[in-house]
Amino acid sequence: MWDKVQETVKFLKQNEISNPEFGIVLGTGLGSLVDYIKIEKSIAYGEIPNFPVSTVAGHSGKLIYGLLGGKKVLAMQGRFHYYEGWTMQQATFAIRVMKFLGINNLIVSNASGGVNPNFSVGDVMLIKDHINLMPEHPLRGKNDERFGTRFVDMHEPYDLAFIAKFESIAKAKNSNIQKGVYLALQGPTFETPAEYKMVKILGADAVGMSTVPEVIVARHMKMKCLGISVITDLGIEGKPESVSHEEVQKAAKLAEKKISELVTAFISSF
Repeated sequence: MWDKVQETVKFLKQNEISNPEFGIVLGTGLGSLVDYIKIEKSIAYGEIPNFPVSTVAGHSGKLIYGLLGGKKVLAMQGRFHYYEGWTMQQATFAIRVMKFLGINNLIVSNASGGVNPNFSVGDVMLIKDHINLMPEHPLRGKNDERFGTRFVDMHEPYDLAFIAKFESIAKAKNSNIQKGVYLALQGPTFETPAEYKMVKILGADAVGMSTVPEVIVARHMKMKCLGISVITDLGIEGKPESVSHEEVQKAAKLAEKKISELVTAFISSF
């Protein structure tokens, strides 16, 4: 892993990607944040050594480097999911690369199903904590101390100062946002009514198929994280509704402008 990360970092530096301050992972339907980035470099995943290739509709599969809110950022336009068949190490590989390009601040976004009865489709939820119910762990196996310690402190997976700043920015813009706990399941099936009920009983407000492995790996390397979910469907008890990936993309699209403006303002505040 170490050698592969260093090889990829070397390749990206040779392609004039240097000293980005923020890493951004753009989830389902949220790829249009790149429209706000003054792009200096765009590289398809297939051209990057050791990178997997995103196979999910709505994930473009490009690494975008440029200026956002006056800061240098490196954005993943499309992520890698465990359910696609990648190992957890492959699915989180790009986060390792970001760290060794000098990034210490990570913003992750996703589309998720809401189980909080106060949520509506199209809501933006700041992730304040998560529950990991993935069947595999990205840190399983021999630990390489060059990445981080064996046992990782997860008492603050999502940086409280980041959350407070984002909330303050949203309030100043009169933009309503939610806050809650995100639970990660393997996917790729959407949840059954009984599974949605389980998610709520366990104390989560939303459920999805990504993000948590990336945050675990980021925290392994002491990166600060901000997590944002778009509520694209609802699993409210007693009100089962059908859902499709196309509907999720459509719902996420509704929140794109709002998220893009808030993330831009958040980054520019540093």
